[in-house]
Amino acid sequence: MSLLLSIVLPVHGVERYLPRCLDSILGDTPAAETRFEVIAVDDLSPDGSGAILDAYAARDSRLRVLHLTENQGLGGARTAALPQARGEYVWFVDSDDWVPERTVSTLLDELTQERRRETPADVLITDFTHVYPDGGTEPNPWRHVLTGSPLVEGCTLAEHPALFQTVMSVWNKLFRRDFLNSLGVSFGRGYYEDISVTYPALLAAERLRYLDRPCYFYRRGRDGAITATASPKHADVFAQYDAIFAFLDRPEATDRPGRPVPDSLRTLVFDRTVRQALNVYDTPGLVPTELRKDFFRKIARHFDRHRPADYRFPGGVHGVQYRLAARGARIAYAELRRTGRLPRELKRGARAVAPAVKKGVRSGARFTAYNAFRRLPLDENLAVYAAYWHRGYACSPAAIYEKAKELAPRIRGVWVVENRAQAAALPPGVPYVIVNTPAYLKAMGTAKYFVNNVNFPRTMTKRPGTVHVQTQHGTPLKAMGMDLRDHPAAAEGMDFDQLQEAVDRWDFLVSPNPHTSEHFARAFPGRYEMLDTGYPRNDRLANATSDEVRAMRERFGLRPGTRAVLYAPTHRGSKGGYVPLLDVAALARELGPDFTLLVRTHYFHTGGPGDLTGTGTDSAGIVDVSGHPTVEDLYLAADALVTDYSSMMFDYAVLDRPVVIFAPDWEEYKRERGVYFDLFAQPPGAVTQDADGLARALLAGDPEPAARARFRAEFCVWDDGGAAERVVRRVFPVENQVKSPVGKPVGKPVEK
Repeated sequence: MSLLLSIVLPVHGVERYLPRCLDSILGDTPAAETRFEVIAVDDLSPDGSGAILDAYAARDSRLRVLHLTENQGLGGARTAALPQARGEYVWFVDSDDWVPERTVSTLLDELTQERRRETPADVLITDFTHVYPDGGTEPNPWRHVLTGSPLVEGCTLAEHPALFQTVMSVWNKLFRRDFLNSLGVSFGRGYYEDISVTYPALLAAERLRYLDRPCYFYRRGRDGAITATASPKHADVFAQYDAIFAFLDRPEATDRPGRPVPDSLRTLVFDRTVRQALNVYDTPGLVPTELRKDFFRKIARHFDRHRPADYRFPGGVHGVQYRLAARGARIAYAELRRTGRLPRELKRGARAVAPAVKKGVRSGARFTAYNAFRRLPLDENLAVYAAYWHRGYACSPAAIYEKAKELAPRIRGVWVVENRAQAAALPPGVPYVIVNTPAYLKAMGTAKYFVNNVNFPRTMTKRPGTVHVQTQHGTPLKAMGMDLRDHPAAAEGMDFDQLQEAVDRWDFLVSPNPHTSEHFARAFPGRYEMLDTGYPRNDRLANATSDEVRAMRERFGLRPGTRAVLYAPTHRGSKGGYVPLLDVAALARELGPDFTLLVRTHYFHTGGPGDLTGTGTDSAGIVDVSGHPTVEDLYLAADALVTDYSSMMFDYAVLDRPVVIFAPDWEEYKRERGVYFDLFAQPPGAVTQDADGLARALLAGDPEPAARARFRAEFCVWDDGGAAERVVRRVFPVENQVKSPVGKPVGKPVEK
C-alpha cells in the first residue's frame, strides 16, 4: 500500500520535549501500520536530540533521520526533508509539541477517504489545543470561524475568506504533496518562516477542508518561543511578506485552476500582514528598543510595495493607525497607541497631525524614562492600584487596598489617577500618582504588585517577578471577552489579539460566584489562577449595619418613611449615550410622594438624564445621582433597585432587597450583545417590559421574594463579607497567617 502521510519533524534543542512528541506519533499506532512515515531532521541540535532520534529510529523503521551539518532553522530543516517525503500528504509537526491519542490513525482514515474523492483536499485543516507551562489548556480560539462553515465539506478560500482570521501556521494543516510541490514556494529563513508557504497554499487550493477534531497540542509560553522573545529576527517577517506577494504577482497564481486570485483576497492578505506586523511592533518586549524605529520604517515600506490598487483604509481608530503606519509617522502612532482613543488632532484630519506628533515626542521621552525605571530592582513592597481607567478610588481594588493595609502593612499601596481633580477626590491619606508623571512611570516600572478592575496600558510591559491581579467589575449577564467574537455588533472596534495579550499578563482573576468562574475561564483564556473568593467590593454590603444604612439615607436627603428606588440602566453599545427607555417623570407621578427615585446613568455616558424636575407635589421626588462616585452608598440608601441588564443586580442582591428588571428591549439586547442566561427565566425579582408593569411592581413592595432567594443562591453564594481578606491572603505576604474563618478556600487553577 502506498504511503498516505509523511510527517516532517524539525529538531533543534528540544531534548526534554522530543520523547513525548515521538511517542505520541509512533506509539499511537501498531508497528504494522505502515501507511505513514516520519522524517526527523536533526538541525545540528546542540543537545542530545540527535541521539534520541537515532535510538527511536533503530526501534521503528517508520522513522528516518536526517542529520544536517549546518543549522538551517525551522524553514531550512523542513525544506531539507520535503524531497525525501513519499506520502501523498505531508504534515509539518514541531518537535516540542505533541498530538492527542489516536490522532495519527484518525488522520490516516480521513486521508483514505480523501483519496477516493473526485477532488481530494489540497489542504486538510485540523483543530488544535493550546497548552500552557502550568498544564492549563485552551481550545482553538478561532474554532467558531471553522465549525459549521463550508470548510467542513470543502471549499476554496474565496468561498470562506474568514479563514484568514485563524492561525496561519503549518502545524495544523496537512498538504497534498503534489499540490504543495506545484506551487513553487519555499519556507523562509528565520522567524515566521511558514507563512510564505501557508498563504500561497490556502490561496491556490482548489479544495480546503476542515476536520473538527483536536489533532495537535501546541505548546505556548515555552522559553525561547518567538512570540515571547526579544530578537532582531522579528524583522524576518517582511521577507516572508515579500515572498507571499511575489506569489500573488505570478500570472499562474490562482484560487482555482485557470482563474486569478480575486482582488478581494489580495486585500485580505494585505490587511492580515499589516495587522500582524503592527501587532509584533506593539507587543512589549519583542522588537528590541534600538531596532523599533527601523521596524516601523519597514512597515511603511510594506505599504509602499504591496498595498493593493484602490485599497481603502479601515474605519475608526484602526484606520488612523494604518494611515500613520503607511506614512511612517511613528511618534504620532505611539501617541495614539498610548491613549487608546482617537486624539482630537487626528479626528480633524491630516492637516492637524502636527500637534499629535509633538505629543508623541513627549510620549517618547516618557517611555525612555519608563524603560530606565524598569532597569531598577523591583520594589517588593510596592503595589499599584487603579480602577475604571484611572477614574479614582473604587470597586474591588479599593476593598483589596483597605484589607491589605490591615493584613499586609509592609506593602505600600499607591493609586493611579488621571488628573489632579481626581486626586483631590481620593479619601484622605491615600497615596497617588498622576498618569504620565515621573512618579507614575517609576511606580509602573518598579512595583511588584498591580491591582486593577480593567487592564493597565499595554505600553506598560509586565516585568518578570511582578504579580498582576485582575478583579473585573461585575458578574456577567452579557457576553464578555473572547465570547464577543460571535457578536460582531457588540465587538466593533475590539482587538482580540490585544485582549489576549492583556490576559496573558494576569496572574490572578477574581471571581464573585461559580457562574462567573465558568464563563470567565472561556471568555478570558489564560494561565492565571482563578480566585473563587466573592467580590471584595461587596464585602461592604454583606457587612453593612443599620447605622450605616441610616447614615447613607440621610446623606441623600431621604426622609424617614420614604421608599427610595435606585434606577440604574446599563450602557447599550449600539445606541450611544443615555437611552431614555423609561419616562422617569411619568413613573414618579405613578408612584406618588412616598417614593424617591435615585437616577444613575452609566459612567460611559457624558450626559445625564436631563431635567427631571417639575413633576409636582403629588409625584415621587427625583434625584440625579449619576455623579456620585461610590455606587455602594446608593445601594445602602435604596430600598429597591430597578435596572435592566446591569451587573448591579448581582451586587444589590447581596442586601436581599427587592430588584425589579425593566427590560423593554430584551430581545434586541440579547441578539446584539449575547447573554449567558435567560434573565426572564432566572430573574432576581419581578420582570416587566412596560412602564405600567414597573409601577405596579414597585407599588407592591416586594413582589417576588422567592425569585430573589433563588437568584441569591446562584449568584451570592461567596459574598459573605470576607472576599477581600481571601484575596489579600492569597496574593500578598500577610503577617498574620491565620486562615480567614469565612468563605470558600481559594487557589483553584483555571481549567480549560
